[in-house]
Amino acid sequence: MLWRDKPIDWRASRLKEMGFGVGLWNWPEHDLNKLEATGATFTIMNGYLAGRLTDDEGAAELIRTARETAQVGKRLGVQRLNLHGTGLGDRGLPVQPIEVVTGAMWLKARDTLCRVVELAEKEGVTFTLENLNLPVDHPGVPFGRAEDTLALVSNVNHPRLRLNLDLYHAQIGEGNLIELCRKCLPWIGEIQVADVPGRCEPGTGEINWRGIATALKAIGYSGPVGMEAWAAGDPEAALGAFRDAFTI
Repeated sequence: MLWRDKPIDWRASRLKEMGFGVGLWNWPEHDLNKLEATGATFTIMNGYLAGRLTDDEGAAELIRTARETAQVGKRLGVQRLNLHGTGLGDRGLPVQPIEVVTGAMWLKARDTLCRVVELAEKEGVTFTLENLNLPVDHPGVPFGRAEDTLALVSNVNHPRLRLNLDLYHAQIGEGNLIELCRKCLPWIGEIQVADVPGRCEPGTGEINWRGIATALKAIGYSGPVGMEAWAAGDPEAALGAFRDAFTI
């Protein structure tokens, strides 16, 4: 989401120079040889290319593409492979929108995630399930609320499946961020941040990031925090604001 006019390997190298890890979206868009050559630490990337949690056909496609992606993840040393309730297409909209999530879909989603865990165990990788906001960016995505992703991940309750707790999405959809972090703490694999409104770096919107950072330290969270945000101006200044907000 930063330096959009630069090649992806240049961006990864610059982030490494600045002391940051690198998060990726869909890997087929990138030259893996060039990414590998940067020596960057790749913290997270999309863990599947297509599919969904909610039905047999979608689950089979999700598992198939997750298996392929796991090989790429291991090649790049990616720490977490990210999932959503359904595949996302243009502008982050669901490929197959679902307006009503039934009980059968919940049971199928849990079954699909158990299969993901089996794959993760076999391949030695870790997957995360990300919450998304429905009102602004991702209408029609099943299990979009943090409450939903927490219910699924805590029920499967396996170290190879964690939460990617995105506080930008949670602020739009649910709010009460500090209490949400406390509630999710045992299952968090990564926390992602961007300010609201606008999805830019901390300090550009309404969220009290210093308060959240202080609370995370107080509850004992020591995992990664990633900025999944656009830069309001200069990308390096945006990264500086992000670092300052979470340096306690």
